[in-house]
Amino acid sequence: MLPSSPSITGAASRIALIGNPNCGKTALFNLLTGGRQKVANYAGVTVERKEGRLVTPAGRAVRVMDLPGAYSLEAASPDEAITRDIVLGALHDEFQPDLLVCVVDATNLRLHLRFALEIRQLGRPMVVALNMSDAAARRGIRIDRAALETALGVPVVETVAVRRGGAAELLACIDRALPSVPAPTSPGDGFDVHQEVKRVLEAAVTMPRATAELDERLDRVLLHPVLGLLLLAVVLFLMFQAVYSWAEPLMDGIEGLTATAGEWVGAMMPEGLLKSLVVDGLIAGVGGVVVFLPQILILFLFILILEESGYLPRAAFLLDQLMSRAGLSGRAFIPLLSSFACAIPGIMAARSIQNPRDRLVTILVAPLMTCSARLPVYALLIGAFVPDRTVGGLFNLQGVVLFALYVAGIVSALAVAYVMKWYRSAQDAHPLLLELPSYRLPHPRDILIGLWERARIFLRRVGTIIFSLTVLLWFLASFPTPPDGSTVPAIETSFAGMIGRGLEVIFAPVGFNWQICIALVPGLAAREVVVGALATVYSLSGSEDAAAAQLMPMIAAQWPLATAFSLLAWFVFAPQCISTLAVIRRETNSWKMMAFAAAYLTGLAYLAAFVTYRVTLALS
Repeated sequence: MLPSSPSITGAASRIALIGNPNCGKTALFNLLTGGRQKVANYAGVTVERKEGRLVTPAGRAVRVMDLPGAYSLEAASPDEAITRDIVLGALHDEFQPDLLVCVVDATNLRLHLRFALEIRQLGRPMVVALNMSDAAARRGIRIDRAALETALGVPVVETVAVRRGGAAELLACIDRALPSVPAPTSPGDGFDVHQEVKRVLEAAVTMPRATAELDERLDRVLLHPVLGLLLLAVVLFLMFQAVYSWAEPLMDGIEGLTATAGEWVGAMMPEGLLKSLVVDGLIAGVGGVVVFLPQILILFLFILILEESGYLPRAAFLLDQLMSRAGLSGRAFIPLLSSFACAIPGIMAARSIQNPRDRLVTILVAPLMTCSARLPVYALLIGAFVPDRTVGGLFNLQGVVLFALYVAGIVSALAVAYVMKWYRSAQDAHPLLLELPSYRLPHPRDILIGLWERARIFLRRVGTIIFSLTVLLWFLASFPTPPDGSTVPAIETSFAGMIGRGLEVIFAPVGFNWQICIALVPGLAAREVVVGALATVYSLSGSEDAAAAQLMPMIAAQWPLATAFSLLAWFVFAPQCISTLAVIRRETNSWKMMAFAAAYLTGLAYLAAFVTYRVTLALS
């Protein structure tokens, strides 16, 4: 039995945002609450709890909860179960909202209205927020809002969550008295959600026929079981070619600025520990990481364009059969794709997978996807050891090698999932159901916002984690100072040198020298730090001329080819940062699973590095 509805005479003081995944609900929550929000976990589960506070134009303080995305109140995942329990008032530790704000994607109403109609059945005060209404207008989708309000029986407002002032109509609605409770329609009255959605769309929405015809033509090619897969492979291949071809001038400019800054600051400061910290530690370490920002942004430029164009769900459809054969659910595509940015959001995205065993396998293989933090390491080693020449008169050899490394991560994930296939049984499998959005031209503003967010995240990591670890590494590499009369570089007698020599015993069989061993330690906190750590170590271990040189030619001259290839193989498999392991622990609620993930990834990395090193030596 549903709890009694709140009074409809007053305005809402507690609201909840509810909607399908990817409807822009969280962006709207951020727009409404700004910095006045907090994130925690619901008691006893790993699902995140987001609550914030907003002040309406009338000056009223309102509590806002961002409920986990759900497709139905018939829960098939932990996220959906939490959403269901809150709107039904079954979680006694949580407030029951006075007003439900059902956020729908205005460009995909055929899918999102199903959930809105299900929420309406609860008989609670609600408002429908037509999010991305600007994108719908650009695509020629005409929505008669008055007709939509009549058909749904609830107020409808337009929102644009990524625009300042894009929630003005919603805020005005929140300031008014609570809307009347919609009249529920029970299944016994002949209610059919699919027929109801069709009725609402016919009454209030006009779709441009040209858009539908274009979608059908494109899908005949892009969803073809053979041609579609070939085109997907070509798109990914060209993406990694561009990462090298387009980024080179920008990287050269950043390298030049870094070198000039080091020389200028070095000339302004007297000799001593402070100069060493600033020039050899901060500028060499942080500059060695920032130089790879253009490549990361070009990679995300392609990913954002594919996402905004509506192509990514189609790629999931194409790969579903292949993933199923490997023991992965087709629903794992989006979490694994997210892991190309960072394994942490990828692992968290696995919450949408209903089957617990499928979800666990996805979490365990997500770290094998080549995250953006590995890109600086790959770029450094490829640039130093792979010739910059054209293959077949068209392709850049360095881009080909980078593509091969990404493919190696994907193939490894599929292979590990296949081995773990015993976690699943035939009855555990669930068919992949996808709503394919219409194709659309990505809006430049949306792409720029996405790139700015990625650059900000990367630079924030450089300014916090990498900066701190670079200072710590400089300290370990500078103290204790060598005894009087010593002729060896100071780093060899330092704490870092001692650590590196100790680890070298373990990693000598795979060709790692003590400098690499030192860099692997801070790399546990953030993969990008490895490049900065190598820059710091070699700046402190070489002559003055070597310290001023670039890291890439330095390692090219000092490392054998077998060591470089061995390190590349290590990073294909090695466990990602400690934060990734912590998220595995949180999402599985198991120290055992976290330890298993760390152990099997480390074991695969060592084995791959060992085989690569020995084979390269034999062929050299």
